[in-house]
Amino acid sequence: MNFNEWLDDKKKQQASIDAISYDDIKCFINSVKCLIFPGYVEEFDDLSSYLDEKVKCIKEDLKKLLDAASRLDGCFDCVLMSNAIVETFLEEIPHIDYLLKTDVKAIYEGDPAASNLSEIILCYPGLQAIFVYRIAHVLYEAGVPMIPRILSEYAHSKTGIDIHPGAKIDESFFIDHGTGIVIGQTCEIGKRVKIYQGVTLGALSLRKGHELEGTKRHPTIMDDVTIYSGASIFGGETIIGKNTTVGSNAFITSSVEDNMTVTIKGQKEKKISK
Repeated sequence: MNFNEWLDDKKKQQASIDAISYDDIKCFINSVKCLIFPGYVEEFDDLSSYLDEKVKCIKEDLKKLLDAASRLDGCFDCVLMSNAIVETFLEEIPHIDYLLKTDVKAIYEGDPAASNLSEIILCYPGLQAIFVYRIAHVLYEAGVPMIPRILSEYAHSKTGIDIHPGAKIDESFFIDHGTGIVIGQTCEIGKRVKIYQGVTLGALSLRKGHELEGTKRHPTIMDDVTIYSGASIFGGETIIGKNTTVGSNAFITSSVEDNMTVTIKGQKEKKISK
């Protein structure tokens, strides 16, 4: 292959690579946000017609992203499935809305610095990361290639919070401050969990690399757990029990029972009921 042939081939590749842009991702995210939080992104005169217009935008934005992802992934059959995936996503929006309402409420009730719900929706990076995760997770569960990870990385770039779309996170999730948080693909998080900045919910050394695909590599966090800043919890067999508090900078690679407090030295203390 001479240079001109190589250059022509590179130009053809670039046409596919440019098929998905952050502008397209941002349009889709904003369309969903407008539907779930009307009035927080754009002004409107008539709510009913505004919501109908946003549903139309979501369909168009998602269809465009799905078609582009299919070309990038080489899954041309996926183009035929895109309409079904769009409808599946729309059917999940009421559940996404429900989960986000519990997240907003958890943040408001848990943060005395929050003046009102509007401040949380407009200003809190933790909610922004959770919002994008909730969208990305639905698409991930639907088997959509590429798009869930791109959504997550967009949120990561904006908030400093890295949540893999494959993680399973229940309702009333509270991220406080948030910068530097990492939540891995096979992590499972229960109800009413609160996480501070710099927390890592990760995998132990992955020397086998891609051979571990499909295995549980990241920890399980049960209901009503609080994890303070800088704590690191590793391993697919690691379970943090209900109502446990993990102190700042703790390093944990084994399970912790219910109702415990774990310190930086790895010491465990039973909580005293009041």
